[in-house]
Amino acid sequence: MKRTYLITASTGIGAETARMLAKAGHNIFVVSRTEANCAEFAAELRSLGAQADHLAGDVADPQTAPRAVAACVKRFGRIDGLFNVAGISGRKFGDGPVHEYTEDGWATVMTTNATSQYRMCREAVRVMLKQEPLENGQRGVILNMASILGLHPEPTTFGTHAYAASKGAIIALSRSMAASYALDKIRVNVVAPGLVRTPMSARASKDEAIVAFMKRKQPLVEDVIAVEDAAAPCHFLLTDASRAITGEVLEVDAGWNLV
Repeated sequence: MKRTYLITASTGIGAETARMLAKAGHNIFVVSRTEANCAEFAAELRSLGAQADHLAGDVADPQTAPRAVAACVKRFGRIDGLFNVAGISGRKFGDGPVHEYTEDGWATVMTTNATSQYRMCREAVRVMLKQEPLENGQRGVILNMASILGLHPEPTTFGTHAYAASKGAIIALSRSMAASYALDKIRVNVVAPGLVRTPMSARASKDEAIVAFMKRKQPLVEDVIAVEDAAAPCHFLLTDASRAITGEVLEVDAGWNLV
């Protein structure tokens, strides 16, 4: 059955997941920062077989989540899945060891990465609680993007403490939500990738020292993870293939956490 998914991305893992959902004929509503990127990506999704629409907005803005959810419901009538993807690395805002941090840097990373996801979850859950269950008996699914750094620190190369804290907060929020809304038939899960080849990781993916480090740290691929390999598990967690799964944190890290 066709579903409606709201995805806060027009690039990277979120975009690749949206393409997979579009090819299956699902409705996609895209939220991303710039109008041009949103419109172009929505057009691409339509070419893949989806009905797709978009809203340009910065998820760090408190008004974006209510506007996006309302626009999605107005266009498609409901929200069956939310994929919270948007976030920043924080390095250009001074992210690093906590003793070097500034108030503004901390606030920027936490707001963009964690608070934005709380707001999107809040608005989506309000809709899901009121809508009729699907034929599978469930009202909706939420997948939140964390990071392997929220669980398994790597201080020498990725010592970004605010980023790690924001991703840890997402994990705690998601598991608490999963417990609270299971009886309402709303699933909430988390994906925690290692280093994936996306626009956000472009600098790291081209750094020879980091690439050499990934050869050991991500031994299954001995490299930065291909975006398709990170998107496929996200697609799984957003669809009926995972209908019996909630409250889980899936580490898509090519072995990062084991070495």
